[in-house]
Amino acid sequence: MIKNITFSNFYSFSDEVIIDFGLGKKPTPSGFDIALEGERFNKAIAVVGANGSGKTQLLKPLAFLSWFVTDSFLGNEPEADIPCEAHCLHTSAPTRFELEFWFNGKDYRYQLEITSNAISFEALYEKTSTQFSYIFKREKIGQGYSFKQKGFPFPKTQAEKIRGNVSLISAAHSYDIAEARPFVAFFDGIETNVVSSGRRFFQHGAVVQVAGKIQQTPDLLARMSDAMSKFDLGLSGIELRKVTRQDDTGKKETFFVPFGLHKTEEGQNFDLPFFQESSGTQSAFVLLEPILTTLQQGGVAVIDELDNDLHPHLVPHLLEWFEFEHTNPHQAQLIFTCHTPEVLNLLQKHQVYLVEKRNQQSHAWRLDDMAGLRADDNLYAKYMAGALGATPEL
Repeated sequence: MIKNITFSNFYSFSDEVIIDFGLGKKPTPSGFDIALEGERFNKAIAVVGANGSGKTQLLKPLAFLSWFVTDSFLGNEPEADIPCEAHCLHTSAPTRFELEFWFNGKDYRYQLEITSNAISFEALYEKTSTQFSYIFKREKIGQGYSFKQKGFPFPKTQAEKIRGNVSLISAAHSYDIAEARPFVAFFDGIETNVVSSGRRFFQHGAVVQVAGKIQQTPDLLARMSDAMSKFDLGLSGIELRKVTRQDDTGKKETFFVPFGLHKTEEGQNFDLPFFQESSGTQSAFVLLEPILTTLQQGGVAVIDELDNDLHPHLVPHLLEWFEFEHTNPHQAQLIFTCHTPEVLNLLQKHQVYLVEKRNQQSHAWRLDDMAGLRADDNLYAKYMAGALGATPEL
């Protein structure tokens, strides 16, 4: 579970930004609360703002850290830059991240400071009593790195030679250091449709990729079939079928193709391969996979433009999946952007961040940080009237 993330000098955000999932003691308890050791945390956070304000950039830190900690050692070329950009006016300054999270019954803090081509500082801490003690620290000194560890047995000489554009956790995992596995598992549990360039836009090939992923988990497939049929897409369910194709060289490849199952009121049945279904049905299938995977396994779903592939009337049903224990038994979390202001009628002020760009810099704030805004205020009406900010200037 994510407690909070802090970052600075990242894409359109130059100043420090904190996305806090913590509730404090004032908000009235709701189904979106996670109770943990006397504290409460949000299951769902919505991000609202005008086009170009920086909403996607607000989600990127979680997407970037997920990739960096899990895949950078094998997924980044030795001489490549780190796929992360500082604010255009501060390219010589470092970008900083700090993530506090709870995992396997313990509190952790991960810190990272980078430039475009190298890590300046990376550290992982565990909370012991009231303080955090480091598990490892890695710091750039001249052309090399220093490395200290307590309970992270990566050989010092080897750790100090790890190249500067990859996470030490990712490298340790590739070298089979057992202590790295739980942290890779945590960051791998961040499911997202965001990549370094922004939102991962729908491509027809993604349908096959999603089908191949969910066919390995029968419960996930059943949940996807049920969700697609309930979302009034003209389907009574979906079914995956194995297809074998031979390329020009005679090589055969096997993959799975989803078929939409249809039933008329007169009881007639037929099915269609998803490539004959509407683009909206296909894109909904792709969008729902990271969300349902998060609900199935626990973790965090980071979704950009939630309402882009779903009708706005479906958003309340999706939020209910995260609210109730029978659909969210692992207390998974969701943070998403959307262009549908009606979402302000569904959530409380401590569950909504607004994003606005002023003087070429993005700024984000949580609604309960605004002075004078009451818990029983009509957030939607105030937003539409321009009283909360973060609306287009036309």
